[in-house]
Amino acid sequence: MKNKIFKYDFLIVGAGLIGSLTALALKKKKLKVLVIDGKNSIPKDQRTLAVNANSKEFLEMLGIWRHLKTKPQQINKIIIKDYINSSPLIFSNDTEAMGSVIHNTELIKIARQKLSNLQILKSNIQIDLDSLSPKKITRIHNKFYSFKKIVISIGKKIIFAQKNKSLTFDNGDFSYVGFFKHQNDHNNLAYEFFNQDGPLAVLPSPHLNNKKSTFIFSSNKRTTYPKIKSLIKRNFYSSHGKILFDKQLHKFPVTPHITKYHKNFIYVGDSLKSIHPVAGQGWNLGIKDIQSLMNLIDKYPLESEAFQSIYYSRRLIESSLYFGFTSLINFLYENPTTLNNNFVRFGYSGLLNFKLLRNIFIKQAMGRLSLID
Repeated sequence: MKNKIFKYDFLIVGAGLIGSLTALALKKKKLKVLVIDGKNSIPKDQRTLAVNANSKEFLEMLGIWRHLKTKPQQINKIIIKDYINSSPLIFSNDTEAMGSVIHNTELIKIARQKLSNLQILKSNIQIDLDSLSPKKITRIHNKFYSFKKIVISIGKKIIFAQKNKSLTFDNGDFSYVGFFKHQNDHNNLAYEFFNQDGPLAVLPSPHLNNKKSTFIFSSNKRTTYPKIKSLIKRNFYSSHGKILFDKQLHKFPVTPHITKYHKNFIYVGDSLKSIHPVAGQGWNLGIKDIQSLMNLIDKYPLESEAFQSIYYSRRLIESSLYFGFTSLINFLYENPTTLNNNFVRFGYSGLLNFKLLRNIFIKQAMGRLSLID
């Protein structure tokens, strides 16, 4: 008896945040989707996410936002300071919050539960990417499948598996992430402080009395937790009061990259690109990857030969702009020469004095700036 072949519209490799949300968005369009993941358990991730307004609307559309048990912490203003300019840059929006901060683990739990309820997730699946291609018969758990499109969402493993197909900028940076409680109300303010050792972001963390914050410090220099604590106390004692740090500090490598066009796969999230956290927009760009894919599905049949190339042309342009901008900003602040400092002052002055530039920055921060779609 001939083996039955199960035909699907999409295979998604990787059930992390972006992979899971991609699957849910595709299911909402009534497409047939299968998700596979190499692990059975949900990875523990103590970090928080800064969700901009566009990403929040996307999560609301999927019916996920209302299920968050921990109340998201709004960001009403973004304050940018550096060691070159004397006055801070302050950005706010009159009509809605600039963004919200939520816990990674809570969001992935909700998304994965939805996948399980839909019965479209298969865990503990190890698969060779080189063996995958659209419409090719693929064996998974002793069943045979055929997929029109294959989406890859497995993070930076792609860099090492396919080095020749990625533009990788390995500058030896690490990001250090942690939490601290403080005496004063954070007043829903987010801070980005650029110092010579690297950028430091402090965000309001979900907490009952607004007296807990999260930080991310990125640097290519060797550092210690005591040094990071000293940096935060020195710059935030006046606004936050007495500070008490959590014991744990989480360390992650920073490897910005852009994955080039691949005829067999559609890359989303960290598989497609990773940018320096100086911009704080990496995860929100992943949501835009999904939205761009959804827009293409509305306009082109999945069998279209141009489908993949159009997707990549749109996403790689926007990703490259962020990639170049964040790398430039990081370089300028970590290499203080007269020329670099003057360049920073010029850009700082433009944002401080020109309303049009400030509005563009606000739209970008909120995810409202549409560069391609």
